[in-house]
Amino acid sequence: MSRIMIAMDVDAVRAAAKAGHTAEIFKRWKAKGITFDSRLGKMGLLNVSAEEIDETCRWDETNPSVLLACDAQPDLVTQANAGIPAWLTNYFDPRIINIAVSPMQATEIVGAEEKKGDWTTTHAQFISVELTGETAAYGDFDNNGSSGANLNFPIRQSFLYQTFSNWGELQMARAGNARVDWANKVNEASILVLNKYQNASYFFGVAGIPNYGLLNDPNLYASIAATAPWNASTTTPEQVYEDVRRLYLQMQYQSGGTIRMDAQMTLAMSNTLEPALDKTNTFGLSARNQLAKHFKNLTVKTAVEYQTGAGQLVQLICNKVMGQETAVTAYTEKLRAHAVVVGSSSWSQKKSQGTFGTVIFNETAIASLIGA
Repeated sequence: MSRIMIAMDVDAVRAAAKAGHTAEIFKRWKAKGITFDSRLGKMGLLNVSAEEIDETCRWDETNPSVLLACDAQPDLVTQANAGIPAWLTNYFDPRIINIAVSPMQATEIVGAEEKKGDWTTTHAQFISVELTGETAAYGDFDNNGSSGANLNFPIRQSFLYQTFSNWGELQMARAGNARVDWANKVNEASILVLNKYQNASYFFGVAGIPNYGLLNDPNLYASIAATAPWNASTTTPEQVYEDVRRLYLQMQYQSGGTIRMDAQMTLAMSNTLEPALDKTNTFGLSARNQLAKHFKNLTVKTAVEYQTGAGQLVQLICNKVMGQETAVTAYTEKLRAHAVVVGSSSWSQKKSQGTFGTVIFNETAIASLIGA
């Protein structure tokens, strides 16, 4: 029980109690606003000013649970308070925690990135040559048989895009109180948003113009269906390996058998799907073990973009065919910083970039599987 202190004349109260006037003392205390509530098991004080309490006493020392002593205590003039301002006990960590964003993996998966033209370039034209010919039985006077070439000039259109970074004097001053370089952070954000869009264009291109991505180029062959969802509890390593083997066979059909199993290849999938490669069978073998055994130069790479609305997508890409890259990610300009515009108490700067998406030179060297 807590100890409650009230100002009383201890000697006078003790003398009155010894004379048998205890009941009268409690009666007078009640009239003055001091009560003892037996139901609550504690002494309560009503809202009565100190001037109205004229009795002083000290409670019998044989009952140490409640003590009444000291001089009279007047009501508070200020607001009742039991502590200090909370900010005085707040620890401020000066470290800046940057929120994580998904990695930009398009160029790493494709294997090469190239600059085409400059920021004034609107279109890029490529030369595609297919060697043709036929033979005939030899005859001294026969003129049968011919050889030639078929030329194509596929065109891709560039897309320029931009963003603005803005910062003001008051913004910087307030952020500076928190030890944050506001102008620098705003400029970091402009670089990140440009690169995120560039990465997205490498996967999906730009709608409405001949600018395509690694996942949606209209010249890509149709995807084959997975035998079963790879991450399902019933899926075995043998099923996962078989789907990859089927992808390689599909690539063989597309390319006319020009790609060998020991060629440099990339198996691209989403981050959430990759653990399926490590499911083991009763012999402790995983699909990754089997892939490393049979595809000597296969590399597994991941990107969140392979988790599509149509399901989990997997691509098998042969990086080069006959020494020529299968595809490249292409751009016109990277991070063109325009002039800083000075306002009355602020600054603004435009930054821009340009993209051609992913230019696929040999679509037969890319095979896709959906529903993994």
